Amino acid sequence: MSKIVYFSFVQQALSSSGSDERTRRLLHRKKAAMAVLAHFQKLHFSTFLLTRAQPPLSSLSRQFNSTLCSKLYRLPTLIRPQSALSAAEPIPVTQLLEPPPPAETQSPIPLDKLFVPPETQVSLDDPTTRVLRGSNIVLSKYARDAQVVQAEFVKSSVRTEDCPSDGSPEFALVGRSNVGKSSLLNSLVRRKKLALTSKKPGKTQCINHFRINESWFLVDLPGYGYASAPHECRTDWAKFTKDYFLNRSTLVSVFLLIDASIPAKKIDLEYASWLGQNQIPMTLVFTKCDKRKKKKNGGKHPEENVNDFQELIRGYFQTTPPWIMTSSVTNQGRDEILLHMAQLRNYWLKH
Repeated sequence: MSKIVYFSFVQQALSSSGSDERTRRLLHRKKAAMAVLAHFQKLHFSTFLLTRAQPPLSSLSRQFNSTLCSKLYRLPTLIRPQSALSAAEPIPVTQLLEPPPPAETQSPIPLDKLFVPPETQVSLDDPTTRVLRGSNIVLSKYARDAQVVQAEFVKSSVRTEDCPSDGSPEFALVGRSNVGKSSLLNSLVRRKKLALTSKKPGKTQCINHFRINESWFLVDLPGYGYASAPHECRTDWAKFTKDYFLNRSTLVSVFLLIDASIPAKKIDLEYASWLGQNQIPMTLVFTKCDKRKKKKNGGKHPEENVNDFQELIRGYFQTTPPWIMTSSVTNQGRDEILLHMAQLRNYWLKH
């Protein structure tokens, strides 16, 4: 800071004084302060003001220096930009990080364990072969129009014959109670409350149809294996759910949800084997893949539980069923499921 700027500021302060006696005394003190400061004019101005070794000045000089520093060193005010998201809407992880591509060009999965859609040629040496991330599913030419742009609840039914009859293709979600069916459905359509979630398992007791893009259905089926439900209710749920599987002509595929954070459950193995024995198209959806068990407590990672489950059901299927690893917390597998549904749906519509 040059001395010219400094004395210009002092001269402005002096010119603002009045004519009364008190003002004259203040002027006299200001002139004295100016003389003292002029003695140090060879020093850098900011060093003189900020050093702690400076000689004591009068209260007026201290007030004057404080005012001068506040005017010369005042920083511009920073205005925080307004966020377009409300506090109630947490920022998804996929918006904070670079989203991974929906498919990979290579896969460590052996060729005989891949799910290859109809009319699809596959070779691991072919760079055009794409396998969906976190799955054994090969992408086909039918994987298009996968994005969900509209979703609405249509109706609940307790009998297969009461379900919508417009002939639209549909995909059924089924799994053990508390496996995360409703959370996965909400994740797929990017809506928090399309399917109501509950801390009490077994709340879904009907066949619930949700129309997607006005052209196909997602179906939320009752969960199985909830011991606290009345025995007669559990019997009815199993009866009309299996009747739906066997007699629903527009059912493209059943998506069987399996909790990958725990070892395989007998009831899940029985359900998967029943679907296989009745030749009902099925995709295994492994949920809660974000949860990691500590090895020292005997827990297994989700990948290990996924492999164990597939080995246990291998004998019930002529070919390896498709499977996808998912998490409703991180949205892992959401895009992969929609792409898989799209290629199954488009092939079904063509044929």
